[in-house]
Amino acid sequence: MTKLSVNINKIATIRNARGGSIPNVTEAAIRCQKFGAQGITVHPRPDERHIRYQDVRDIRPIITTEFNIEGYPSQRFLDLVLEVKPHQATLVPDSHDVITSNQGWNVIKYEKFLRDVIVELQQNGIRTSLFIETDLEQIERAAATGTNRIELYTEPYATKYPVDPEKAVGPYIRAAKKAAETGLELNAGHDLSLENLRYFKQHVPGLLEVSIGHALISDALYYGLERTIQLYLEQIS
Repeated sequence: MTKLSVNINKIATIRNARGGSIPNVTEAAIRCQKFGAQGITVHPRPDERHIRYQDVRDIRPIITTEFNIEGYPSQRFLDLVLEVKPHQATLVPDSHDVITSNQGWNVIKYEKFLRDVIVELQQNGIRTSLFIETDLEQIERAAATGTNRIELYTEPYATKYPVDPEKAVGPYIRAAKKAAETGLELNAGHDLSLENLRYFKQHVPGLLEVSIGHALISDALYYGLERTIQLYLEQIS
């Protein structure tokens, strides 16, 4: 079974554009779960331009499914994660000024750093996942860090899918098989949508979780949040 974790960053982006508390991100998280989402994802960034650190604290008590916090493992981020203790921490290599995540970890370069972070998180009962590309050597080294999972960065798949779906998904099939060989569990995320999600799910083995935000929240403007979540669940069922 593949779970759907809804990233609610864009809800916070809309709120922050006007100030105040509308739309309310905690209420959004409650409703996403009510409508069938099997997890909630947030990605607080240093400038708090969408999800704020206080949002993370406010959301934690109402999570009835799974809470996934993404981010670069700065000391401030790690302090927050250790405070709220999500079910999963997804570590991403974002620099402070990127608009959105745009690359996976160079695990070969940062292996010791990542291993130390992962040990601390796991000692506190938090499952870890590394945001990574489809390079097979990087996946092998990711296993050496002790992480529980990897999250495959799927923007390259989404970009190539309209032209040649088979070619687009090929590297992800190979990456998934390599992950399984090395004992890693598998997540995926970034630019997955109603247009490309079903094909990805059908072809990539062992996919446990997809984290989707921008496309899902955008679709909710047309279909409504409840119907949109049901549409996404249909793609992975």
